[in-house]
Amino acid sequence: MADYFQHPTAIIDTPCQIGAGTKIWHFTHIMAGCQIGKNCNIGQNVVVSPQVRLGNGVKVQNNVSVYTGVECEDDVFLGPSCVFTNVINPRSAVARKDQFKPTLVRQGASVGANATVVCGHVIGRYAMIGAGSVVTKDVPDYALVVGNPARQTGWVSEYGHKLNFDAQGEALCPESGQRYRLSQGQVSRL
Repeated sequence: MADYFQHPTAIIDTPCQIGAGTKIWHFTHIMAGCQIGKNCNIGQNVVVSPQVRLGNGVKVQNNVSVYTGVECEDDVFLGPSCVFTNVINPRSAVARKDQFKPTLVRQGASVGANATVVCGHVIGRYAMIGAGSVVTKDVPDYALVVGNPARQTGWVSEYGHKLNFDAQGEALCPESGQRYRLSQGQVSRL
């Protein structure tokens, strides 16, 4: 007996690894060779391709496509209908499966609804990608990026609140009380 939940309409190819407590919902396709951690929630109509790695506590909302080459660390949030690419210059008549470029979504990052993440980039820890954005370059830890192409407009806390840094380069998350420092263009939690 599996120690994860599979909706009767979900298709799970074997072999793959699925952690305890994970829930896989309606019309989702989990393809062979992927790894899904513990306590994940995979929404309806999601595709998780071969060799994809999802850490523990990852939430994948409805209609998301996670293609080969993508790795999401623990506690990543993938918003409804966001998509990842894995080839820079796809053509139907040209096979490029040997040219997949890896994408890494670091711990705690959030990718907004309908965002597109172009392959070959790293989304930093606790970064937030705004809804509808198109990520075309690496995103720093704690960065808030929006638009097409996505551009940084600020910084966010681990709880997802915009950070306002004082003259000393310090900020406070209004929800958690966590303190942050901005130094030389990088944010770190104190």
